[in-house]
Amino acid sequence: MYAAIFNVGWAATQVSHMSMVSCITLNSTSRVALASCRNAFTMVANLSLYAVALIVFSVINGKTHDDVENQYRWIAYLSIFIGCCFVGVFHLATKEPRLKVGVHGMVHARISWDYWFKRILYYQVALVYVLTRLVLNVSQAYLAFFVINDLQMAQSAKALVPALIYICSFVVSIALQEIAWTGRMLKAYYSAGCILWIFCGAVILLLTTNMSYVMYIVSVFIGIANALMMVTGVSMQNFLIGENLNGCAFVVGSLSFLDKISCGLALYVLQSNQTPGNNPIPLFSYKDWFGSCSCILCTSWGGSDLHHGFPQSFKVFDGTTISLAVSLIIIILLSLTYKGKWLYHTWRNFSCSDPLENSSSK
Repeated sequence: MYAAIFNVGWAATQVSHMSMVSCITLNSTSRVALASCRNAFTMVANLSLYAVALIVFSVINGKTHDDVENQYRWIAYLSIFIGCCFVGVFHLATKEPRLKVGVHGMVHARISWDYWFKRILYYQVALVYVLTRLVLNVSQAYLAFFVINDLQMAQSAKALVPALIYICSFVVSIALQEIAWTGRMLKAYYSAGCILWIFCGAVILLLTTNMSYVMYIVSVFIGIANALMMVTGVSMQNFLIGENLNGCAFVVGSLSFLDKISCGLALYVLQSNQTPGNNPIPLFSYKDWFGSCSCILCTSWGGSDLHHGFPQSFKVFDGTTISLAVSLIIIILLSLTYKGKWLYHTWRNFSCSDPLENSSSK
C-alpha cells in the first residue's frame, strides 16, 4: 500500500515537472540546459540525504535496535520536511507559462493521445529512454549488494560508491549546461555515455575481491556516463514533443509508465532467480547484470532521426554507431571468456570430486 501511494505521488510530480521543461521554452538548446539543470539538482537531492543521515547518526546513538529505528525515523521526518519546504518554494516562486496563442488568436487545439502512436519517432525515443532508465535504475538498486556480497568491500563502500557516482553526475550535469547543442552533439554525447557504460560493465564483469578498490575508479566513470545518458535521454522527449505542448504530459507520462514497468519486470526476474539464504546468489549475478545491461543500450540506436529544433537533421548510422558496435563485440567476447572460465571450473570441480561422496549422496 505504501509503495502504491508513493508511486502515485511520484507520477504526479514527475510528469508535471518534466512537462514544465517543455512548456518553459521552445528552444531546443535551452530545453537541454533545463534537463541538465534538473538532473544536477536531482544529484544534489540524493547527496543531501547522505548529509541528513550523517547528522542524524552523529546526534543519535544507535546502540540498540530501537535506537536504529529512531535514527531512520528521524531521517524520514527531516527528508519529508525539507522536501515540503522546497515544494512550497517551487509553487510560490515558479511562474507557470501560459498556453501559446496562435496567429489568429486561437489557442492550439488539444492533441489526441493516439496521435503519438502514429509517429515512429515516439517508439524510437521510448526505446532509448526506457533502456536508459532501465540501466540506471536497476544497476543503482543492486549496487550496494554488489559491493558487499560480490566484492566483499567494507560496509562504508555502500555509501562511498553511490556518493562518488552522484558527485560526478552533478559535475557533468553542470558542465553540460554550457554547451551549444546541435543534433549531432546530442547524439555524440549520448553515444559517449553508452560507450563509458559498456566499458564500465566490462570492468565490473571481470572484477574480483582482490581488485575491489577499482570499483571506486569505475564509479567515477559510471557517474559521468549516467549524466551523459540521462540528460540527453530526457532531452529526446522534448525533441519528440516539439511545439505540441498540449500533448507533452501524455508523452512524459507514458514513457515514465514504461520505465517503471520495465524496471519492475527486471527486478522481478533477478529476484525470482535467487537462492534462499542469508547471502543469496542470483542465477544472473550482479556482475552479469552490470555487464549485460550496458550491452542493451546498443540496441536503442535503430535508425532514429532526431532533428526537431536543430539546424540540420542527422541519421543514427555514422561513426559513433560503429564505435558502439565495436564496444558491443568487445563486451560479448569478455562475457564469453568469463562464462567459459566459470564452466571450466565447474566441470573441473565436478570431475575431481570424490566418487565415494557421489555414490553416498545417491
